[in-house]
Amino acid sequence: MNDLTSKEFIDSFDIALKLFNSQQWYEAHDAFEDIWNGLYGDERQIVQGILQVSVSQFHLNKGNLNGAMILLGEGLGRIKYRSSVDLGLDLSLFCISLESLLNKLQTNTPLTKNDIPVLKKI
Repeated sequence: MNDLTSKEFIDSFDIALKLFNSQQWYEAHDAFEDIWNGLYGDERQIVQGILQVSVSQFHLNKGNLNGAMILLGEGLGRIKYRSSVDLGLDLSLFCISLESLLNKLQTNTPLTKNDIPVLKKI
């Protein structure tokens, strides 16, 4: 599935995005993992980062703050310096929101619904 323009990739990616944005973290992780397995290079790293963000949110919802921070930081690191790669997502905005969320978690600042990560198409 390494052809990013194929119908299969686009359909799978759209499903994964919908799961992520509806906060179905475990299901989003699985959907992105299926995509990740067929990718290479920067695209693979970005999707792995999104996977890690999904799992971080799963941990956060279960009260595992340490696990959430570790995976959020790792996911952000995989995406941040690749944000110019065109996957049809606003990765720059996504990284800004992840940095803010990570900072709040590290400083034990209360979270709001606006802190929930969202992947926006461009």
